[in-house]
Amino acid sequence: MVQSAAAYFVRGFCLMAGVFVSGAVAQPGEWKPVPGPISTVWAEQVDPVRPLPEYPRPLMAREAWESLNGLWEYAIREEGGEEPEAFDGKILVPFAVESSLSGVGKVLEPDATLWYRRTVQVPETWVGKRVLLHFGAVDHHARVWLNGTFLGEHRGGYDPFSFDLTDALKDGGENTLVVAVQDPTDAGGQPRGKQVRNPSGIYYTRSSGIWQTVWMEPVPETHVESMAIRSDRLGSRIMVDVEASGTIGDDWIWVEAMADEEVVSSGRARPGERVTLPIKDLRVWTPEDPFLYGLRVSVVRDGGTVDEVQSYCGVRDVRIGKDASGVMRILLNDEPVFQFGPLDQGYWPEGLVTPPSDEALRFDVEAVKRMGGNMLRKHVKVESQRFYHWCDRLGVLVWQDMPSANNPPEAREQFEDELRRMIDALGNHPSIVMWVPFNEGWGQYETERIVGMVRGLDPTRLVNNASGWTDRGVGDVIDVHIYPGPGM
Repeated sequence: MVQSAAAYFVRGFCLMAGVFVSGAVAQPGEWKPVPGPISTVWAEQVDPVRPLPEYPRPLMAREAWESLNGLWEYAIREEGGEEPEAFDGKILVPFAVESSLSGVGKVLEPDATLWYRRTVQVPETWVGKRVLLHFGAVDHHARVWLNGTFLGEHRGGYDPFSFDLTDALKDGGENTLVVAVQDPTDAGGQPRGKQVRNPSGIYYTRSSGIWQTVWMEPVPETHVESMAIRSDRLGSRIMVDVEASGTIGDDWIWVEAMADEEVVSSGRARPGERVTLPIKDLRVWTPEDPFLYGLRVSVVRDGGTVDEVQSYCGVRDVRIGKDASGVMRILLNDEPVFQFGPLDQGYWPEGLVTPPSDEALRFDVEAVKRMGGNMLRKHVKVESQRFYHWCDRLGVLVWQDMPSANNPPEAREQFEDELRRMIDALGNHPSIVMWVPFNEGWGQYETERIVGMVRGLDPTRLVNNASGWTDRGVGDVIDVHIYPGPGM
C-alpha cells in the first residue's frame, strides 16, 4: 500500500470533535468501500458513523456544533425530475459519489441528478437560537430543501456556503434534509480543475456531489458572520474586520489576542469598524517558527457577551524586493526565502478529492517538510479549511491555484465569481502567500484585468499571472515550465 499522494513527491517531483445527530448511525452491512486497485493505510480506519469528525472551520470556531457527516440515502436520476420516492441505497458523506469511500462508486453524468436525503434532529439546547447549515464544498450545482421548504441553491464546486434552517424546522422531532446536485464536469465551462469524464494521462476521475464536511451550528440573532484578519508586521499590530448580523447601536466588537494562552492585547470597535490590536514584542510567522496568535472575537451588549468565536493570526508579510546583492527575490518578512516544494494535487486513491482522515491530511503537509520543502503549490484545486489550518500550524507556504476552467465567454462570470469566493474564503490563512489565477494556457483570458481584480481583492499577497505558458508581464513572478529541463 502507498501511504499518501505525497509519497509520489520523491519519485515524481513534478479542535474539536463534532457530536453526530440522529439519523447518522450506521447499521451492519449498510456501507463498505467499493473495491479498488490501491488504497492508503488510513482508508482502513474510516468510521462510517464518524467520518472526518474534526471541527471543519478552525478560523471561526464555536463550541456548539454538530456534524452531519455519515450515511445518507442517495439516488441518481435523470435531470429535471422531482425528489424520488425510493432511493438507491446509502452513501457515505462527505465522499464524492464516484469514490471508493462513498460506498457507491458510480459516475454522475452531465444529464443526471444526484439526490441525497437524511433526517436531522436539533438538540433542545438550541431552541430559541438560529440554526445554520454549512457545506464545506459541493461539486457543482446544489439545491437544498428542509421539510419540503426550498432553502436555496449554490453554484461552485470549491467554496463553502450556508443556509439558515430556523424557519423551516419542526417544533420537535426529526427533520428531513434533501440535497440535489448536478455536475457537468468537462461538458460545462465551470471551474473543475483536473476532473474529466474520461480520465487519462494527467487528468483525473470526476468527483461529484458533497465532498467536504456538512454541519450545523446554533447562533444567536446577533452573531459574527465573517471576519477579515490582517497583520502589519512593521507596525506590530493585528487588524480584524468583523461582519456581524443583527447588531444594534449599543453593541461592541471585542477582540483579544493571546500568546501561549495569555492575553497580550485587546481592543474594541463598533460593528462595521476595524479593531486594531497593538502587539508588544511581536513574534512573526515563518516556516521555521510558525507562531500563531490566538484570537477571541466577541459581540458584546450591555457588558455581556452575545456571541463569541475563536480564531488565530500569523503575523507575516510577503513582497518582491532586492536581496543584499541587488537581485530581485521573494521576501518573507523582508528576508529572501528560497521556496521549494511539490506541485500538490490533493487526490487520494480511495477518496478522490477528499482525504480519508484528518491524520492523512496532516501527513501530506508534514511530508513536505520531511523531504526538505518549505512550500507547496496547491494545484488547480481548493482544499478544506483544515488543510490550510495544518499549513498554518506546521509552517508550509502555499501558492494557491484557482481551479482551471474552459472559460468560454458565457462561463467567465462564473469563473470570476468563484475566484472571488476562493480568495474571500481562504484570505485569513497566513500560509497562503501567492494566488495563481491561471495554470498554463488552461482557460487563460484577459490576464491583465484578472490580475488587477485579484490584487484589488487582496493586496497583501503576490500574484502569479500565469503558471507556465503565456506570461503577460503583469504578475509578480515569471513562472516557467520546462519538461524535462533545465531551462531559463
